[in-house]
Amino acid sequence: QVQLVEFGGGLVQPGGSLRLSCAASGIAYSINDMAWYRQAPGKQRELVAAITSGGSTNYADSVKGRFTISRDNAKYRIYLQMNSLKPEDTAVYYCAADAVALDRASYRSWGQGTQVTVSS
Repeated sequence: QVQLVEFGGGLVQPGGSLRLSCAASGIAYSINDMAWYRQAPGKQRELVAAITSGGSTNYADSVKGRFTISRDNAKYRIYLQMNSLKPEDTAVYYCAADAVALDRASYRSWGQGTQVTVSS
């Protein structure tokens, strides 16, 4: 099974920047799409940005032009560069990976989440 660990959350002022990292480890036949989700208090978890193994990306409308997702396949890592942060970006951010196990079964792994707080 693939395990995911997120790094880089914290407290930042409005207009500031943060860079989140997610490291994948474990054994799998392949790791395909990876993504960042977030969940604010009292709200459902939502997709922030996703990236395929080939590097194609898509973003939630609320973060387009401010956030950038990237991927290092050699290191099994993805990143989320967050600029021009707003208080409404405050949430727990989760990394997700769609993987295929050695027996070719598909599954999704989740990280434990990292808190991002945007406040003055």
